[in-house]
Amino acid sequence: MGNLLRRYWLPGLLSSEVPGPDSPPVRVRLLGEDLIAFRDTNSAVGLVANSCPHRGASLFFGRNEEAGLRCVYHGWKFDITGACVDMPSEPAESNFKTKVRALAYPTHESGGIVWTYMGPPEKQTPFRNLGSDDVPAERWRASKVISHCNWIQGLEGNVDTTHISYLHSANPPGSPRPFPEGDDTDRPGYPSLPMRGYIHRNVGDPELEVQDTWYGFRYAGIRPTPNGHLNVRVSDFIMPGYVYVPQPYLPVGGDSCIMMIPRDDDSYWRWGIDMKPGVRDVQMDSGKYDVPTFGPGTRAGLGGGIQARNQWADNDYLIDRSEQRINSYSGIQGIAQQDMAVTESMGAIMDRTLEHLGASDKAIIRARRMLIDAARALAKGVEPPAIDPALPYREIRSAERTIAVDDDWRLLGTAADPFVQELGAVAQ
Repeated sequence: MGNLLRRYWLPGLLSSEVPGPDSPPVRVRLLGEDLIAFRDTNSAVGLVANSCPHRGASLFFGRNEEAGLRCVYHGWKFDITGACVDMPSEPAESNFKTKVRALAYPTHESGGIVWTYMGPPEKQTPFRNLGSDDVPAERWRASKVISHCNWIQGLEGNVDTTHISYLHSANPPGSPRPFPEGDDTDRPGYPSLPMRGYIHRNVGDPELEVQDTWYGFRYAGIRPTPNGHLNVRVSDFIMPGYVYVPQPYLPVGGDSCIMMIPRDDDSYWRWGIDMKPGVRDVQMDSGKYDVPTFGPGTRAGLGGGIQARNQWADNDYLIDRSEQRINSYSGIQGIAQQDMAVTESMGAIMDRTLEHLGASDKAIIRARRMLIDAARALAKGVEPPAIDPALPYREIRSAERTIAVDDDWRLLGTAADPFVQELGAVAQ
């Protein structure tokens, strides 16, 4: 599986972690490797092995200066490609520096994230742009938070639309959300936030359907509404670990992307990025929808940096038992915190032979099978899916809509969706 992940460009660190030329280097742990990132004098970002190839000292303590990172042990200096450009401890006439390199991985800065490719150099493809390349730096919004369990446990929470009726509900058991009086949005179209919450909370066993795609799969949680329609929540799984989850305030999503990327076997980074905020902006500017506004760093519960409180487990995720009885299903505040409470509590790597999967686990089963099949195929020389940068990644969208019972949910968020057609540039 590690070999499969290395064939994709992965988020490595936030751009804000290396804020300017010659700023201090930072530690990065990714796919079980300890690395050092630095932004050089020319503003390019390097990602090199933690250990200096001379005697193994950590380059974290290095001097970031004059377009390179210099080890403080003996002064050897490396550029962002890993080439040794200065070796002052060796004789001036020596050509030894031409024979020594630091392990370095290529990087690409996009959307507030420094991405990296860690696979075989001869297999490297150009960066695949899901939309972040088109976002100007002043609009970058990315965040990450550490989670202390295997990345698959976190990923599977994002391909589980059923749990939103429980874990993320504001209503404790036995107190169903009341029907929003005076709300006429239980009809084909876009439900209001209260109507959406009413449907999700009161239908805890949605029908699930999974549709394979060239990039992974789409899956729908289908809930009947009181007026006899279908509320459909469509999410996208993009190989190897990215998910577009419908946003509660927009009929077409695909801009806020959640990515689960392993640091190692026992921990991962939960990333959030505005992949193509134009999707959101056109809808907000249309004036047709009741879209709530959020202050900087708070929209959708994602901050503009590395979220703190990474010792949640030690504090039981600040569960409030009074809130759990009265106002909250979980008693835990925050979507990410609720997710991590359940996924981390499984243990660092859960013994899956103890599971009992049911009808609500269709998408989880599909994600596991897709990843395992791709890893096994790669071992036989078959190229992984969705690595070609020319594929139409920007056309991938999540969606949530109420439709008539005879409508096809598979059209939602696609080019054939009347809403996408109506707003035109939303998808592109």
